[in-house]
Amino acid sequence: MYKLIGGDQKEYGPVSADELRHWIAEGRLSAQSLVQAEGGGEWKPVSSFPEFAGALAGQVGQVPSADAASPLASGAAWSAEVPARQPEVQVGRCLALSWNLLTANFGLLFGATFLVWLITTGCQFIPLIGGIIDWLIHGVLYGGLYLIFLNRIRGRPVSIGDVFAGFSLGFVQLMLVGFLTKLLTLIGLGCCLVLPGLYLFVAWIFSVPLVADKRLEFWSAMEMSRKVVTRVWFETFGLVLLAFLPVILSYMFVQVMVSFTVFPVVEDLMRSGPPDFSHLMDVMMHVAKLSIPLALLSKFILLLNLPFALGALMNAYENLFGARTAPPA
Repeated sequence: MYKLIGGDQKEYGPVSADELRHWIAEGRLSAQSLVQAEGGGEWKPVSSFPEFAGALAGQVGQVPSADAASPLASGAAWSAEVPARQPEVQVGRCLALSWNLLTANFGLLFGATFLVWLITTGCQFIPLIGGIIDWLIHGVLYGGLYLIFLNRIRGRPVSIGDVFAGFSLGFVQLMLVGFLTKLLTLIGLGCCLVLPGLYLFVAWIFSVPLVADKRLEFWSAMEMSRKVVTRVWFETFGLVLLAFLPVILSYMFVQVMVSFTVFPVVEDLMRSGPPDFSHLMDVMMHVAKLSIPLALLSKFILLLNLPFALGALMNAYENLFGARTAPPA
């Protein structure tokens, strides 16, 4: 009989060797999953047990991670080991690896990104409820998108349709982590000036992939991301700035252009005495005609920039958090 630690940090078992072989055959356990022979005392990866070598050899599509042989690769040991590491974010290396990843998988990565971009952008054109839908599915869609990037980094086969994996893989947790990180960051930016919100945005930037990839529940993922990223906050912030530089510059350009248009109009209205609602409506239409094309331009630049930026972030994520298997279903 054997016990095992799942990716949710919980202990399972005791179960028989045949049951473990069945889970291995289904892909619910891999070579790096931690197992303990009942009464044996020591936790070891499945790959260290000769009796499971045949089942592991028969796995289809399973690519062991770089740290598969380490007993710290899964479960509770992983959660204790990751914060204890000396984190490192090599900005230049992450950007270079992202470029190599994108050029080798352009159709797949751009196609998956375009699908997410199209859905989230389309939500913003739905009256009343579009914004709410966007907030609720943000983490779910990006969870699937992050997994596509991570699986290609790890050399695993994926398809564009895997972008919807978040709907079947921890839907509630992904929805909660996406919603809460956006909401609390926005509160930090709006109510506490800029710095608290900026800190939270960077500190929680790996929360969604931690839920999607490691199957953490939403608050554990947010705390894990915050604890690790805080130690390399400036490096991570620098990576975000460089990876999203085209988007940042386009956003600044849009804000400047709109401000140059709106300020003289508002100044003229304030000097014109009693409000003329007809003139006010004309002014609002003029501002809208200018703002909408600029906003669409900014969205288009986001689409072009996003595959490269996500590749850089996921390379940083892989370096900071390593790999761990999911818990048995």
